[in-house]
Amino acid sequence: MKSLPSKRALGAALVLIAVLAGLVIFRDFAKDAVVQIIGEDMRDDLVAAYSSATVRVPDTADMTAMPNTGLNPFGVNVFLEQEVEESQIRRTLQMVKDAGFGWIKQQVLWSEIEIPSKGKYVDEKNGVADTWAKYDRIVNLANEYGLQVIARLDTSPAWAIRGTTKIETPPANYDDYGDFVYNIVRRYRGRVKYYQIWNEPNTAFEWGNQRVNPVDYVRLLKTAYIRAKQADPNVVILAAALAPTIEDSDRAMNDVVFLQKMYDAGAKNYFDIMSANPYGLRSGPYDRRLDEDKDVNFSRPILIREVMVRNGDASKPMWGSEMGWNALPLDYPQEPMFGRVTPEQQARYTVKGYQRILEEWPWMGVVNLWHFRRVHPVNQNEQMYYFSLVDQDFTPNPVYNAMKQFTKSERLVYRGYHQEDHWALDYKGNWRTVQDMNASLGSYRATETAGDEVKFTFMGDKLSLVVPRSPQGGRLRIVVDGVPPNLLPKNSNGKAYVDLRSEVEAWQQIVPVASGLAYGRHTVDIVTVPQREPTADTRWYFDAFIVDGKPANRGVLVFLLGSSIAGILVGLLAARVAGARLAVLRS
Repeated sequence: MKSLPSKRALGAALVLIAVLAGLVIFRDFAKDAVVQIIGEDMRDDLVAAYSSATVRVPDTADMTAMPNTGLNPFGVNVFLEQEVEESQIRRTLQMVKDAGFGWIKQQVLWSEIEIPSKGKYVDEKNGVADTWAKYDRIVNLANEYGLQVIARLDTSPAWAIRGTTKIETPPANYDDYGDFVYNIVRRYRGRVKYYQIWNEPNTAFEWGNQRVNPVDYVRLLKTAYIRAKQADPNVVILAAALAPTIEDSDRAMNDVVFLQKMYDAGAKNYFDIMSANPYGLRSGPYDRRLDEDKDVNFSRPILIREVMVRNGDASKPMWGSEMGWNALPLDYPQEPMFGRVTPEQQARYTVKGYQRILEEWPWMGVVNLWHFRRVHPVNQNEQMYYFSLVDQDFTPNPVYNAMKQFTKSERLVYRGYHQEDHWALDYKGNWRTVQDMNASLGSYRATETAGDEVKFTFMGDKLSLVVPRSPQGGRLRIVVDGVPPNLLPKNSNGKAYVDLRSEVEAWQQIVPVASGLAYGRHTVDIVTVPQREPTADTRWYFDAFIVDGKPANRGVLVFLLGSSIAGILVGLLAARVAGARLAVLRS
């Protein structure tokens, strides 16, 4: 009878298996074989667990007050300028709205508007008397369906460029582009508020097939920003999304490097929101590896955010210009350009991607999926087609149905410094918005009516309020999960409150409300009540609130367990293969 191995030997073997499994899983040359053994979902779970356990802590200034982050976060890219029939546009917008999206991101091609020469808005070749008309229709219909528009302004008409016919080329005279920006912002003032200036200028394809130049892009951005603000001081300007890439060649520049060079060229004063493209590509949404020069994954926007923080721009948010995973069919005749997932994985990853952004990236606002639908049947021959939420004939893909279900879930507030206009807040009563530069980000909510309420639900373990105080201030009675919170004073009846009265005005007072809660979902109910000696002009204020807390990180345990399981599977397969070879030799 053979002796059994000792516990020490077994422990050493398990450690060795875990190490070997980690090497096998994360070495690129072996990943295809490993996927065949353990499956893509387990591979992605192991990558997520490993990267969670080993990644450095990034400097992203999460608890900074930022505008344009408390909005409906769900947006989607559309190609409505390619539609001929209004019924198709309406069908798109209705499906977008039904799926819970609050935004459409629409490219507006300068090359299709100011066609023959500067100041001329006709298309003589195709008999179009007014080239603004189709974009007017898109904007008007989006407003009709209650959807906000993010307009991406790029491409140049032939008369504005030199030595090329490629429309994705910056103009020879940037002032011509500035005039176009001024005209479109003035035309849609009050109907479109958000404009992205160009697209992926760190790639030669979007920069006239010439070597990219961050200094020149900043010149273009500055020109557009100044002219847009002249047309509408309330307009919000998004810097172009940079293509996530590790390349540094005549064809592209690393996006992290490009952004730093933008700051070096003075970009900071000429945009309100930074853009990024959180694509999953070859891994899942919880791949936390931060490899600036080695690979691109869903965590790439964190590196962009770090550049912003290092350059003193932490108070600006980032929006996702394009996000998604490509469900390229297995029988597609070319190698995948954007990675490949199954339609079912695409659905799961997209929902989990949004969930990660909401939980972990308080500096990220609206995120636009790439994309809703490609319009023309010929588009099915392109790899880009397989990002689609619906097919060319409007048949929903699993990702559409998954998002439709996800967006209908309860509105929650996650970790971050949030403003009084956050979309998850439920106001009841006579609250009004007051503009005041002393308040957090320049405004707060106020009411003169006792009994008015603010309700919301947050995910975390700690809550603070940010409030102004004044001689007319009343009290806010606060309940968390149905009971008085632990950090507030209580009156004789055991009610917890925040006192807003002060002999002098005091702004942005941070009041701790609750801490030490179990991480999870917590409901908050805030009610306005009088002071013991109310004045005739008693007022109540609500400025901002801070949610903190993260779920426990079990990445190390999951990684070791998963690696051990994967290692065992690899070992068993190797033993099986070796056994098969031995049988062949013996025969």
